[in-house]
Amino acid sequence: MLVNATSLNINRRDFFQLGGLAIGAISPLGLSLSEVLAKEAASGGKKQINVIFMFLQGGASHIDMYDMKPNAPDEIRGKYDPASTSLPGLQLSDQLPKLRGCADKFSLIRSMHSYTSKHGEGDVHIMCGSPVDKNLQAPGMGAVLSMQQQQQAPVPSFVHLGDMKHPAYTAPGFGGYLGHMYNPFLIKQDPNQASFAVKEFDGTTGIDPNRLDGRKHLLRSLDQYQREREKQLAFARAQDSFTEQALTLSTSRRAKEAFDLSQEPAKLRDAYGRNRVGQGMLLARRLIEAGVRFVTIQGYVDTGIYAWDHHWGIFPHLDIQLPIYDNSYSALLNDLDDRGLLETTLVITAGEFGRTPKINSQKRGPGRDHWGRCFSLTMGGGGVKTGRVIGASDKVGGVPTDRPVAVADFVATVYHALGIDAKAEFVAQGRPMKMLPEGSVVKELF
Repeated sequence: MLVNATSLNINRRDFFQLGGLAIGAISPLGLSLSEVLAKEAASGGKKQINVIFMFLQGGASHIDMYDMKPNAPDEIRGKYDPASTSLPGLQLSDQLPKLRGCADKFSLIRSMHSYTSKHGEGDVHIMCGSPVDKNLQAPGMGAVLSMQQQQQAPVPSFVHLGDMKHPAYTAPGFGGYLGHMYNPFLIKQDPNQASFAVKEFDGTTGIDPNRLDGRKHLLRSLDQYQREREKQLAFARAQDSFTEQALTLSTSRRAKEAFDLSQEPAKLRDAYGRNRVGQGMLLARRLIEAGVRFVTIQGYVDTGIYAWDHHWGIFPHLDIQLPIYDNSYSALLNDLDDRGLLETTLVITAGEFGRTPKINSQKRGPGRDHWGRCFSLTMGGGGVKTGRVIGASDKVGGVPTDRPVAVADFVATVYHALGIDAKAEFVAQGRPMKMLPEGSVVKELF
C-alpha cells in the first residue's frame, strides 16, 4: 500500500517510526543519523571521549588490591603482599602482576568515600553521583552522556553488559528522571559462550535486496518532499550526502559485527581471558570502535549478583577473581594503547564501596564486610593524567587522611573528561533538576 506523506499530519521521524524504516537513524534527541553526521562535519570532527566502566559489583577489597597495609596486624593486612610496579614508589598487590606492569596507563584514587555501605544504594550512587531517590532518581553517567552528546553511529550510545539491578532498588546507571529512552541497551548473555549473539542488530538479514532498494527510494522521496516544502535547496543538496552515508552505515552489518568476537585473533581473546569478564572487556573495546559511547561491564565471573561481596572466604574467592581482573583490565589497557584508542577512551574500574579493614571470623572462612568510609578506584585514558596516586588512607585503610574524594567528585571528574555540563538542568515532574547537584572535579587528574 502506498502512503502519501503529504496527506498525513506527521513529520519524517514519525513516518519512519510508523513505517518501521529500519535505518537505525533516530538519536535520543530526535536527530537522524544523517543530521548527526552533518553536525559532526560542521564541528570539524572534534574527537569525543568514550567510557568503559568495569563495575566491581559487591565492593572489591581495596586493602587486598590497591591500598596494601603490610605493617598492620595480621587481621588487617590479609594474605597478600605488596609488590613493585612499573612506577617507582608505587606498590600494588602481588596478585596483580600484569597491572603492575602497566601502572603508567592509569591513575589510582585511594581516598574515595561514600555516604552508604549498602548494596543497591551504593550501586546507584557510584554510577550517577547522587544518593538514591525513589521519586526522582538522578540519571547515570551513560544516560547523561547520551542526552547531552548525540549519537554518531547506528549502534546504541550506551550499553550494559550484565544485569546489575538490585531487587530492592532501581537499576544503577539507568535513565532516571530523564526517562526510559536514556536507559542502556542491556545485554544479559555471556559473551564467552559460543552461542553468544545479539539478534536485535540483525535487521537486514534475510531481507530482499529489492525491499532495501525500495527503502532508498522512499527515503529519497521524503527528502524531495521536504526540500520542496522548506525551499532550502542549498541545505538539501548538502543533506543528500549525509543521508546516503547514513543509509550506507545502517544497511551494513556494522552493528551486528561489533558483537562478533569470532573476528578477533584467538591469541588476543586468550590475553583478555576466556571467561565472561575477559570477553566482556574485549567486546567493550569492539563496541567503542563501532561507535558506542559508554559501556558498563559487570566485573566478575562468580554466580550471584554481588560476587565481590566477600563476607566469608575472601581469600579463596580473590585467588580466583584477581587473576581474571588482572588479565582482563591489563589486556584492555594495552590493547587500547596499541590501537591508539586509549587517548579517547576513559577506562574506569570501581566497586560501590570497599571492605572493612578488620577481617571477620565467619565460620565458613574469614571475610571482610561492607565499608563505604574508604575505598580505591582507578581511572585511565580519555585525557586523564596517568601514573598518579590521589589521596591516602590511614594505617589500616579505614578512612581517608589526605585528599578525600567523594563519589560525587568522581562523577564530576568523569563528566569533565567527557565535556559534559554537570550543572545542566532538566525539568522533571515540574522541578528543575541538575545532572549532578554536588561534586568537584579532581583537578590533579587533568
